[in-house]
Amino acid sequence: MELDLSPRLPKKVYGGDGGSYFQWCPEELPMLRDGNIGAAKLALEKYGLALPRYSDSPKVAYVLQGAGTAGIVLPEKEEKVIAIKKGDSIALPFGVVTWWFNNEDTELVILFLGETHKGHKAGQFTDFYLTGSNGIFTGFSTEFVGRAWDLDETTVKKLVGSQTGNGIVKVDASLKMPTPKKGDREGFVLNCLEAPLDVDIKDGGRVVVLNTKNLPLVGEVGFGADLVRIDGHSMCSPGFSCDSALQVTYIVGGSGRVQIVGADGKRVLETHVKAGALFIVPRFFVVSKIADSDGLSWFSIVTTPDPIFTHLAGRTSVWKALSPEVLQAAFKVDPEVEKAFRSKRTSDAIFFPPSN
Repeated sequence: MELDLSPRLPKKVYGGDGGSYFQWCPEELPMLRDGNIGAAKLALEKYGLALPRYSDSPKVAYVLQGAGTAGIVLPEKEEKVIAIKKGDSIALPFGVVTWWFNNEDTELVILFLGETHKGHKAGQFTDFYLTGSNGIFTGFSTEFVGRAWDLDETTVKKLVGSQTGNGIVKVDASLKMPTPKKGDREGFVLNCLEAPLDVDIKDGGRVVVLNTKNLPLVGEVGFGADLVRIDGHSMCSPGFSCDSALQVTYIVGGSGRVQIVGADGKRVLETHVKAGALFIVPRFFVVSKIADSDGLSWFSIVTTPDPIFTHLAGRTSVWKALSPEVLQAAFKVDPEVEKAFRSKRTSDAIFFPPSN
């Protein structure tokens, strides 16, 4: 069966006046199921509230657009109320209860990427809602709810039955929501647009990597993430993950071309991508990207906490390490061609600006 790695857009799962929830489907993107990867997007309109929920999978959230407020409750901990904005990354381990709110005119859009190894459905997140028409309260009898929280029957019925919305609701503008606390961001949020750069190549590209040093909760999530931005017509060097990790890539902005090469030297994907598309690079497959004139940026997770990448161009590439004689024999070329090949790309760069 031929491997289909074509980039896909998400499908709307539910929504209303307060906003919508979208998810990438394993049926359309089989690599999600095969790799136990989940991917979803939350879009909230003004006064939209994503009701409190927890998930069956660890995730990384990335704010694609807008600003708002997030409530985060780690197991047996107090609630953190955090102001979030474009570029923010938040690691969400197992057992975390979250809610999300938009009080701005601009739509708040949040991307979620994560693993589903322990989830109920391979390749798909399952959320458990604390309130709403599909909340956990609705599944228990009035007697159980009353005894658990020491409430009379009338109060229980009001508590359970008043909220008829599910997942996302629009709250009244007069309702005062919790005010974010500046200190609550520490250790929970890293803004990838403001953080120190891990890679910075002039006229080439920039990378910010999420790790346990700049975002400690990444260690509990169990996988790494990064934001990569390359300039117009620049190239991201061909490379692969040499520690059997999958690369899950969401195009944040711009556009460009992508090629992926798999076993037996077969090109398994050649496509043009633009903002909103998501694709997955299988284990050990080699991927490279070239930006259009408007540049190209993407947010990725790699299914290992400390990924190791091998790049096939630049000073640190494997080609520079191999003996000249081996390269001559392997390529079946004369020493002059081998020397010309080796003498190019002598910097540590993994991004290559366009040639003048």
